[in-house]
Amino acid sequence: PFPPLLSVSPAADPAVISPQDPTLLIGSSLVATCTVSPDFPLKAEDLYWTLNGRRLPAASYAALGPSTLSVALARLNGSRQQSGDNLVCHSRDGGILAGSCLYVGLPPEKPVNITCWSKNMKDLTCKWAPGTEGETFLHTNYTLKYKRRWYGQDNTCQEYHTAGTYSCHIPKDLALFTPYEIWVEASNRLGVAVSDVVMLDILDVVTTDPPSDVHVSRVGDLEDQLSVRWSSPPALKDFLFQAKYQIQYRVEDSSEWKVGGHGRCQGAARGGRGSGCCHLLPLQVVDDVGNQTSCRLAGLRPGTVYFVQVRCNPFSIYGSKKAGIWSDWSNPTAASTPRSERVAGGCDPKGGEQNTTLRRELKQFFGWVKKHAYGCSNLGIKLYDQWRVWLQKSHKTRNQVGKEP
Repeated sequence: PFPPLLSVSPAADPAVISPQDPTLLIGSSLVATCTVSPDFPLKAEDLYWTLNGRRLPAASYAALGPSTLSVALARLNGSRQQSGDNLVCHSRDGGILAGSCLYVGLPPEKPVNITCWSKNMKDLTCKWAPGTEGETFLHTNYTLKYKRRWYGQDNTCQEYHTAGTYSCHIPKDLALFTPYEIWVEASNRLGVAVSDVVMLDILDVVTTDPPSDVHVSRVGDLEDQLSVRWSSPPALKDFLFQAKYQIQYRVEDSSEWKVGGHGRCQGAARGGRGSGCCHLLPLQVVDDVGNQTSCRLAGLRPGTVYFVQVRCNPFSIYGSKKAGIWSDWSNPTAASTPRSERVAGGCDPKGGEQNTTLRRELKQFFGWVKKHAYGCSNLGIKLYDQWRVWLQKSHKTRNQVGKEP
């Protein structure tokens, strides 16, 4: 990391810095010395110091001999770079005589929050957090180790950073129905820290890709319902697993997915299709064992675009008591509910009359009430009779106009 030294005889170095490449705790102090070789006609007063390219103040220097200059560094901060900070001794003309790296930081903390998952029952991916603080200011190595619980030797994971900075992937050669012990070791120049040991069975941490082929569609003319259908993840066809599903949805003009709720929608039985109805629940949960599932969402707003996502949680048919690992959510799929044909306002007619003429007249009546009456408190047969008189006069006027020559 340093520019070329002064041109000198290969047999002699221009100067020596002591201590060379020290490792220190944050907050430590250091006195370093630069001693020029007798082969060079340089005195202590001909020297100066820099740290990471910045010249250090002369007040921190002290001449310890005719050709030795020291510098005092107090309350050192963490290294700016994990490869160490550059402390350099220069000659008066700026030439570099010697250099040293200062490694200033903290020992590693015990890694925490180890979580693992398997996508094919033969591999395992684990990730962890580097302690409560994390930053040590020193290059810190993390090593994931594992072994069978009751026998076998320690194994070391080789494929790091596969699922983020603090992660490792074990691609094969893992046994089923066998508990594994898994832990992480962190080490740097100032020490070693070992995580707690996590014990797991591969069958308890199986997860899948999100459900595929998610389709959302209207349920005829029902203005408050949508039908959701999806395919189970392909991996479930090869595993001895069942699955349960969750649905979340949001309206188009909202960025917040609705979560929570306590209802359940029943999906398809094994090998077939089925549907349930989830009434006014923000989060729907579907248990299903077939390759195709469906669910009907109810209690939705008419004339509204909804975005829907589905995720899957496989669980072993061997009766694992673990909660299981949810897949990621599927990509959002959108559909809109039909627009309501009812007249807006506070006096919507009750009941579901099917007679088209009556429905049209009721629609006209409540539109007239909205214009000519104040509220619904006086709604009754007398008001309806007044409207019929108004309607007859209106028809008579239109007919007379149509007959004029």
